Amino acid sequence: MLTEELLTAARSHESEITALRRAIHAEPELGLDTPRTLAKVKEALAGLPLEWREGPSCTGAVAVLKGSSAGRRVLLRGDMDALPMDEHSGLDFASKIAGRMHACGHDAHTAMLAGAARVLAARQDSIAGEVMFMFQPGEEGHHGARFMLEDGLLNPLPDAAFALHVWPNAPHGRLEGRAGAMMASADQLEITVRGSGGHASMPYDTVDPIPVAAEIVLALQSMVTRKFDAAEAAVVSVTKLEAGSAHNIIPDSVDMLGTIRTLSPERRRAIREAITRVAENVARAHSCEAEVRFIDGFPATINDGRAIAIGETVATALGGSNPWQTRPAPTMGAEDFSYVLEKVPGAMFFLGAAADGVDWKGCCGLHSSRMVLDESVMPRGSAFLAGCAMHFLEEGWG
Repeated sequence: MLTEELLTAARSHESEITALRRAIHAEPELGLDTPRTLAKVKEALAGLPLEWREGPSCTGAVAVLKGSSAGRRVLLRGDMDALPMDEHSGLDFASKIAGRMHACGHDAHTAMLAGAARVLAARQDSIAGEVMFMFQPGEEGHHGARFMLEDGLLNPLPDAAFALHVWPNAPHGRLEGRAGAMMASADQLEITVRGSGGHASMPYDTVDPIPVAAEIVLALQSMVTRKFDAAEAAVVSVTKLEAGSAHNIIPDSVDMLGTIRTLSPERRRAIREAITRVAENVARAHSCEAEVRFIDGFPATINDGRAIAIGETVATALGGSNPWQTRPAPTMGAEDFSYVLEKVPGAMFFLGAAADGVDWKGCCGLHSSRMVLDESVMPRGSAFLAGCAMHFLEEGWG
């Protein structure tokens, strides 16, 4: 079977996939500027029949593999940036740079994508169509995918797009996905409550914004549970309140900071309207003013059911004791592959990367300073990406 051939081919490149992952892991880069990481990728893929595209906004690049004949166009994506945190994994190839760590698996994503490029380049003569390998910086809140789209690096747009994210506390080698909402949108909430400060011993001569801010926090929690259907999850978390300068001074204002997570564009709009209404009216009831601001984050990641069907078929064909699970519910984390999925039908999948046979539920999760993954799962990830590409190029949406 083709999928078995792809897995065998990916395993033949295991040493190169692992070496690239470790080289990237040891020298993590942040945000939209990942030149050393991209250089490592290009060096690892040197000699392959790839056409490279780069743009002005970031260090993202797309490598295009053209088949022997015309056909469909498919995109595979891997992200390259790390997180601003110290590493405490104890790995021999741990980060050499203080305050930076690949704690979200992007080093593995990039290495697996490079592995898929190797596998598919070897089959160039049998490919009808094109494969676009999207090496993307700036996933950790920097909108790298959006910048690459705006730079035209994905033009003409592919017919389908697939991405893979490791999950260090999920069973080894298990692939997961679901049609519809897979991950949430993530927007930043800012509220300023303005009153009139004065001496803390005479609060009756002031309009104290602090209890008003506290009331808004509680009102927002009640709003989420009472206004919105629990069947479609929504999260509003106020994570920071800042006010005052001394124990005996009532301040003029309070600044509040938080996050909003929703699973559809419709819910995203509705919850913003509701937050504004609650904050402004609670403040008004206490003779204060509330200014509400929203900073757009990533949209919700919405998977196409046809792409999920392809992923399940490929994952099952890869074999193993537990090759596939349909996720029962979305995760409220966010992912900027959502920008691609707004324009192109496709899907993001999760790959369990706990060591085989361990208590995977007890493994450190994503964004932990002690997060590790079992590198032996990476050829499976490369084969899965390659398999999704080949399946779509050969059969389309079926």
